[in-house]
Amino acid sequence: MTIRYGLLSTHPPTRCGLASFNSALAAHLGRGGVVRVAAPGDDLRPQPGVVHTWAAGTPYGWLGSAEALNGFDIAVVQHEYGIYPGPDGADVLSVLRRLTVPSIAVLHTVLTHPTPRQKALLEQIVAAAGAVVTITRAARDRLLAGYAVDAAKVSVIPHGAAGYTGPPVRRDARPQLLTWGLLGPGKGIEWALRGLARLTDLRPRPLYTVAGRTHPKVVELHGEAYRAGLQELGAALGVAADVRFASAYLDDAALGELIRSADVVVLPYDSTEQVTSGVLVEAVAAGVPVVATEFPHAVELLTDGPGLLVPHRNPAALANAIRRILTTPALAATLRGRNGRAEPALRWPAVARRYRELAATLVADRRRVAVAR
Repeated sequence: MTIRYGLLSTHPPTRCGLASFNSALAAHLGRGGVVRVAAPGDDLRPQPGVVHTWAAGTPYGWLGSAEALNGFDIAVVQHEYGIYPGPDGADVLSVLRRLTVPSIAVLHTVLTHPTPRQKALLEQIVAAAGAVVTITRAARDRLLAGYAVDAAKVSVIPHGAAGYTGPPVRRDARPQLLTWGLLGPGKGIEWALRGLARLTDLRPRPLYTVAGRTHPKVVELHGEAYRAGLQELGAALGVAADVRFASAYLDDAALGELIRSADVVVLPYDSTEQVTSGVLVEAVAAGVPVVATEFPHAVELLTDGPGLLVPHRNPAALANAIRRILTTPALAATLRGRNGRAEPALRWPAVARRYRELAATLVADRRRVAVAR
């Protein structure tokens, strides 16, 4: 069965985790097109693979988006509260209700303590969609426990990984620590810097690379204040020479080389709600040991897996975990060896195959119903 996929999401040239996810999924699903959700200030020029753009501020923009999606066999709708117009992004519900083709809603955020409006909106999205995907088991469990939804609709399909595998890249003799992704408050870099200050006795001293531009929404509201504050903190802690801020946008080749150069990927995120982390998945798939705070996606992938978990906002625990990996070759080797358990299922081709199987079921069911009528 040949299926044409319509995907609704932010999408490149917008730079955010959701846009990257949607771009990769669209590429691996094959036949189809993207209905792009554009934020204020986004480049609105035509883009390859984009069949319609839902521009911010467009009256009844959901209507044109739904009609464009109805030109495909199935709609795959990425959901985050902050990307669609309306209170808490409520206009996405109007799209789902206007669809005449089956739909899959992919939930990238499932809150433990939503507002009443957020809770009601997510319940209505699940009710309107033909099927629902969560990225992790933790998100599925949270959805079923805290929301009035039909459990039979919910599947778990992991976040895909490009798989930046290959021989390690040695940049210099210093141990390499790495965090990458869009920068902004909540990333927890300040805790990693405080942890780094506890590792200055190591010889050679570790070099910590923080790669990625500041999140566009953060720049819009606060400029580069967060990055400047981190640089000031590094100087105050005496580790300015041990930190490298790489703010340029990295293409796949450059990012792959950077990841393969890392001895430890550090994810010191503040959030206790985060059920999806593309950076975490890429680190695991690349075979690099990870030190992460205990956010749900990290707990799911790293427990008895390829990394160490630490409490939130605890620089001493971060430093201790990093020290153990850098100074205990047997531990580092063990963690690298554990990556192989999860890696094949995390590659984008395997993930896209799961979406195709789910889509085929929905499309076949819809066609059977149509024939019966």
